[in-house]
Amino acid sequence: MKVVELQTEIPHLIHQLKNEDRRAQKIFYQKYAPKILSICRQYISDIQFAEDVMLQVCLKIFQNIQKFDDRGQFEGWVRRIAVNACISHIRSRKVFHYHEDEVQIEAQASYSGSLEVEDIQKCIDQLPEGCKIVFIMYAIDGYKHSEIADLLNINVGTSKSQLAYARKILQSLLTQYNYIQHG
Repeated sequence: MKVVELQTEIPHLIHQLKNEDRRAQKIFYQKYAPKILSICRQYISDIQFAEDVMLQVCLKIFQNIQKFDDRGQFEGWVRRIAVNACISHIRSRKVFHYHEDEVQIEAQASYSGSLEVEDIQKCIDQLPEGCKIVFIMYAIDGYKHSEIADLLNINVGTSKSQLAYARKILQSLLTQYNYIQHG
């Protein structure tokens, strides 16, 4: 059994990708496609569109691998490309809306059950597109409100209000789910 250190494996893979090695591209795809698809699926509800965007991300990485400068984390670079591709896809479909109105959503009880990942994703998928993207970028991907505002061309205040709106909706959805599951 051969042990390969992860620290040396990734730089070698990057080097091979920069040399347009087809085997390296296949290894990259096998290793990273599921992760990229997971990111795309968080942003894009339709699995077919998510798969299309995942393929676009892989192609974009192969075409732009020379721009990766080895100073940052490779997976972070890949993730950023995936997030930007998802945002571009959503913009192109013109389903990117923000709710400016103050909407009151009352949560009647706190959620106390356990959920599967698929259940959580279903709840996130029910969010309006604008606040869904802000929620994922902030709560899952760890972007700051100023970064979200820059990427989405919105005000920092809009980012904050969309996050609050998403949290209220999710709290309500989880409460409903808890009620359905546990009476």
